[in-house]
Amino acid sequence: MAHRTEFHETPPEAADAAAARRHERFSHLPERIHPQDMVETRPATLPDPARDTYHADEWLIRYCG
Repeated sequence: MAHRTEFHETPPEAADAAAARRHERFSHLPERIHPQDMVETRPATLPDPARDTYHADEWLIRYCG
């Protein structure tokens, strides 16, 4: 057996007030967010100048040490 709901007529004043509230709330778009404001870039680690220097005997240390 299907459950039936009764139809209730909304008074015109309440319908107009509800329509005005909906129009006020949904009549404009939210402020646009630019892609450059969505992303934050920063280095994953702090730069280490000692790590990036060239060492001629690094292979000896790495493989024979």
